[in-house]
Amino acid sequence: MYCQLMTRGDEPDRGQSQTGRETVEPPDWFVKQANVTDSAVYDRFEREWPDCWCEAAELLDWEKPFETVLRGTDGPPFEWFPDGRLNAAYNCLDRHLPERKNQLALVWEGHLGESRTYTYLELYREVNAFAAALRDRGVGPDDVVTLYLPMVPELPVAMLACARLGVPHNVVFAGFSADALATRMERAESEYLITCDGYYRRGSAVAQKNKADNARITVDHDVSVVVLDRLGRDVHLGDDYVDYHDLLAAHEGAEVEPVSQAADDPLFRIYTSGTTGQPKAVTHTTGGYLAHVAWTARSVLDIKPEDTYWCSADIGWITGHSYIVYGPLALGTTTVLYNGTADHPEKDRLWELIEKYAVDVFYTAPTAVRAFMKWGEQYPEQHDLSSLRLLGTVGEPMDAHAWEWYREHIGGGECPVVDTWWQTETGAILVSTLPGVDEMKPGAAGTPLPGIEASVVTRSGATAEPNTAGELVVTRPWPGMPRALLDRTGWGSAPDSAEEWRYYPEDSVSVDADGYITFLGRIDDAINVAGRRFSTKELESTVAGVTGVAEAAVVGADDETTGTAVYVFASPEDGYAERELQAAIEDAIVNAIGGIARPKEVVFTPDLPKTRSGKVMRRLLTSVANDEDLGDTSALRNPEILGEIQSTTRRK
Repeated sequence: MYCQLMTRGDEPDRGQSQTGRETVEPPDWFVKQANVTDSAVYDRFEREWPDCWCEAAELLDWEKPFETVLRGTDGPPFEWFPDGRLNAAYNCLDRHLPERKNQLALVWEGHLGESRTYTYLELYREVNAFAAALRDRGVGPDDVVTLYLPMVPELPVAMLACARLGVPHNVVFAGFSADALATRMERAESEYLITCDGYYRRGSAVAQKNKADNARITVDHDVSVVVLDRLGRDVHLGDDYVDYHDLLAAHEGAEVEPVSQAADDPLFRIYTSGTTGQPKAVTHTTGGYLAHVAWTARSVLDIKPEDTYWCSADIGWITGHSYIVYGPLALGTTTVLYNGTADHPEKDRLWELIEKYAVDVFYTAPTAVRAFMKWGEQYPEQHDLSSLRLLGTVGEPMDAHAWEWYREHIGGGECPVVDTWWQTETGAILVSTLPGVDEMKPGAAGTPLPGIEASVVTRSGATAEPNTAGELVVTRPWPGMPRALLDRTGWGSAPDSAEEWRYYPEDSVSVDADGYITFLGRIDDAINVAGRRFSTKELESTVAGVTGVAEAAVVGADDETTGTAVYVFASPEDGYAERELQAAIEDAIVNAIGGIARPKEVVFTPDLPKTRSGKVMRRLLTSVANDEDLGDTSALRNPEILGEIQSTTRRK
């Protein structure tokens, strides 16, 4: 049996939560100006589903209008807005020109204090020029273009140029290693790469082209490369490399007609690490995805065309795709890009920028909020943050203490805070509060959004009791769902009937009597570091490949800054020095995965805790890393090893 969570119309009287958790009302001044203020939206979406999603689709301009909202209501495959045709770049640029050609579309702040702005007209012109350049380089509809760039304006330019041509883009996070880039290019069969010579991080130059060169050598097919000059140094490009600015100059003034795309044509591909240890391809389609991100950007993040909006994520991750590029630009707002860190050159850097650009809406990760708390409120107090109207969080669960600090010290005790849940796989927000409608509960994300149906079940499939841990299940399709869920071709396989169809996000949750969901963490063996998910199997394979390591186990442990930190437990072979092995392990992880996965601790032990059948008990290692009670250890064949591991960990 599956229990549908409460809809808005089913909720009990508001005020004190039934579980005792205090609720926070959105202030009157916010409700009066909010994009969505009518609580009947929940009932309307439920009553009119799936036609209710016309409200999302109507935020876009369609070259050919759709006649049906959802085909496949009786079971997969699902088709959102079938027969409709549109172009994502047109919706983000062209249609805004009559009213907003001189309005800022992008505001960019660089690591060294440099800045650049693009009006909608200027962005339109550069996107057209680069689209013409890509077309002349041979890029066609059957290609995939890989983008390996830091947070620079040329990244959204390249994304929109690809969208204009009807060519899927494949953005790879700039911090990933050469091997990680090569793997993603190989799996995408991508023959085109856009990268740069390097970029600055914490004042030091990162040689990006060197990583790109190594990846190019690794892949089995030829790769044509465009290189953006970011460091201002003489860089030998070599054969089949071309300079970005030279291409742009050669195609200045070009106009490329936006390619008409079917609603279910792919817009982009992005890779996320799964529990198999291999990157998992997620392909999002043009119509359903764009409608969903536009609707949630408007309804949950309350974005308006006149706003200056800032999402502090990296475009290399899905958050940046959805809520830096496509969602805000589809709504015609001004979106901020920042190529830098929160504490460089000083710990007030973000607050300095919010003041400088009079940011209205700020969307960041709980990891960042916990870092802000650690540094102290004196840093935001140095700046005028009164322009802020709404705060949001994304990427991992937000605890009540951090939520309250965020609202008090960044939002002036007034701004609503939306704690949003979604995934690379979902494309857009599925669980949150509507800030102009719902009360907030610090520590709880909220209810499923209008039109979203979800349940909480136990491992056996039974209904989970209120306020007890269960598993989240999404029980009805949504517009932003990816190709694999639409057509059941991969990890999104499902039963044949709509009544039985469901998607398991693999998140542990609890739900209270009001229907508010609290996210507790992942139920699989992946590690979520600062909102970025890594497979423990991939990490363990990397560590085990280091010469001198006999076996290894990798777990995640609580960390006040990143939310979760990587802990490596390794058994060395005889004759190898631990200090040298530690350096080799850290280097192997950074080279294979990227610096973001660098372990917080590497603990050496003569053996790992194992059951009598030889299975490594990672649960116990997680308890050791968190300095928690170990619980029942009777199943171990070597319980004595735990004491030794605990002693080693505590000495560190």
